[in-house]
Amino acid sequence: MIRLGISIGSRGSADDPREGARSVVAQARAANQAGLDLVCLGDHHSTAPAYYVQNVPMLGRVLAEWDGRPAGCLFLLPLWHPVLMAEQVGTLATIAEGPFVVQVGAGGGAAQFGGMGAPLAQRGALLEEGIQAVQRLLAGERVDIERYGVEGAQVCPIPPQPVEWWIGGGVAVSIDRAARLGDAWYANATVTLETAKALLPVYLDACSRHDRQPRRIALRKDVYLDESRAAAERVGDELMAAGYRGFAREAVAYGDPESVAEQLAPFGALGFTDLVVRVMSVPADAAVRTVQLAGEVRRLLQGT
Repeated sequence: MIRLGISIGSRGSADDPREGARSVVAQARAANQAGLDLVCLGDHHSTAPAYYVQNVPMLGRVLAEWDGRPAGCLFLLPLWHPVLMAEQVGTLATIAEGPFVVQVGAGGGAAQFGGMGAPLAQRGALLEEGIQAVQRLLAGERVDIERYGVEGAQVCPIPPQPVEWWIGGGVAVSIDRAARLGDAWYANATVTLETAKALLPVYLDACSRHDRQPRRIALRKDVYLDESRAAAERVGDELMAAGYRGFAREAVAYGDPESVAEQLAPFGALGFTDLVVRVMSVPADAAVRTVQLAGEVRRLLQGT
């Protein structure tokens, strides 16, 4: 049975800094009431003048609106010191009442990497070394990390139960990394059904080569929902016409709950176990309504 979760968008307006945080909390409440299967937040850094609330403190607040269903957090690991990240995950996992999901990716963008003093050209190596270091730290081990000059690091608290590792990426080397080091491949939001058909066998073959059994196969999707299919399509079409994130139309889903469920169901049939939606760029009230209606999409996808 496919799960439907949400990655809550962290953007807002610098004109009213509190409003962006309030919007995240409002969507978390709506997601909880809608019965969604997972709540998580993304990661981005050095964003000014664009507004972006940071994931760790914001997720701590969101967890106050959530129950024992899984919760997660994305870390662009090349931009994080592994010991600091392990400490943040350990703390968040103790706040969460249920399972915790660590989502990681390589990230990108010269401005973001430059702003954090991280070498963009080394992001693959930083990601791989970071995953292994954080996994060992979260297992309670004492760790040396030569790249960072770390000697004998150990963190506490460690998660009260083992975390899940979802590793993102859309090319062969990152998909292989997900098979070797993770519990799940976390496919990018740009993935269409056609690209998913090509990439999913790459992941499954890598799992077989590394003698690993995938725990989950996850995919992010940008969506917009309205009770009126026509109204939702007008908004969605306008966003796509304006070049929404450079995405292809087939990479997003918008409409009423029935039509969005129809657009998403083929991914479940293909073998994805988890769909993680994020609301497209719409006003705060429309975003909350989308999250509320996502509960109906979940019911339709699960046949309940």
